[in-house]
Amino acid sequence: MRVGAAAMEYRLTADQQAFARLAVETGRLHSEEEAIHEALALWEERERARVELLATLDDARASLARGDGRVITRESMRELAAEVRDRGRARLIAELADAS
Repeated sequence: MRVGAAAMEYRLTADQQAFARLAVETGRLHSEEEAIHEALALWEERERARVELLATLDDARASLARGDGRVITRESMRELAAEVRDRGRARLIAELADAS
């Protein structure tokens, strides 16, 4: 299978080819090329999430170095869980809005 214009060529393994063909035959995808695009898009999404996580960790380390850490109590853990839940919901709502 050829990927891209003249810029790149990659040969899939027999299993990868069969997997892509099955996706086309079952109507999941329109072409084997679409399978490649889908795989690259998922990889890009995963890498963006990884970079975001690393940036968050850097921010957390910097916060701790400044002495901005939290005192851990049952109540502070409940508050943190609520904040994470609320941020997750807001992110999901934003993603759903972008998808429509």
